[in-house]
Amino acid sequence: MAYDLWYWPGAPGRGEFVRVAFEAAGIDYVDRVREEGVQALVDDMERRSGIRPFAPPYIAHGDICIAQVAHIVTWLADRHGFGAEEERGNLELIMLQLTITDITAEAHDVHHPIADALYYEDQKDAAKRVAEDFREKRMPKFFRYFEDALCATEGPFVLGEKWSHVDTSLFQLVEGLRYAFPQRMKAIEGDYPKLIACRDAVAQLDGIKAYLASDRRMAFNEDGIFRHYPELDAA
Repeated sequence: MAYDLWYWPGAPGRGEFVRVAFEAAGIDYVDRVREEGVQALVDDMERRSGIRPFAPPYIAHGDICIAQVAHIVTWLADRHGFGAEEERGNLELIMLQLTITDITAEAHDVHHPIADALYYEDQKDAAKRVAEDFREKRMPKFFRYFEDALCATEGPFVLGEKWSHVDTSLFQLVEGLRYAFPQRMKAIEGDYPKLIACRDAVAQLDGIKAYLASDRRMAFNEDGIFRHYPELDAA
């Protein structure tokens, strides 16, 4: 039975981290909102009872419903074999995955530093200040952390020769930051060769190659987490 993926249409957003894991692993899923529209998502969230998702993305499979990207992809990895073989390794993967969640949130807050309810145009001055700090301090700090994790192995992935949910999420993170901050990424990518090699290795996975060549892969745009505003980018 295919998994149901529920996420807002119109932008890759956080849902894309789940999609790339599905696609890399060759797991059948239905992108419900893209097939049925936003009202289907609203109706599905309203009908759920008990402890239910706070917001998309979430997946449903039988009577199981799971939200939060890090939670979703680690659960899928356990079920479908793209995690570590032992507890310590899986705990380390979860730690890395949650750190990816952190930098993704910070990337979003660059263009919405005051409030989500405000338009970007209403907070441009604050966004410029936050963008400078994110480019100069936060991106290198996070990238060094991921680089160190990858340097601990001999293969291109965090687990060495075997890819995991962390690698697919690192792929999506690098792709998103390349879109949002092309000048800055061009200037610093050479300092993190293992991170870029991981991104490139994920791009060569059969499932990802097919996905990137398909119309299922949604283009980045200014409605998602990673947005390109030229005035926020610099080398």
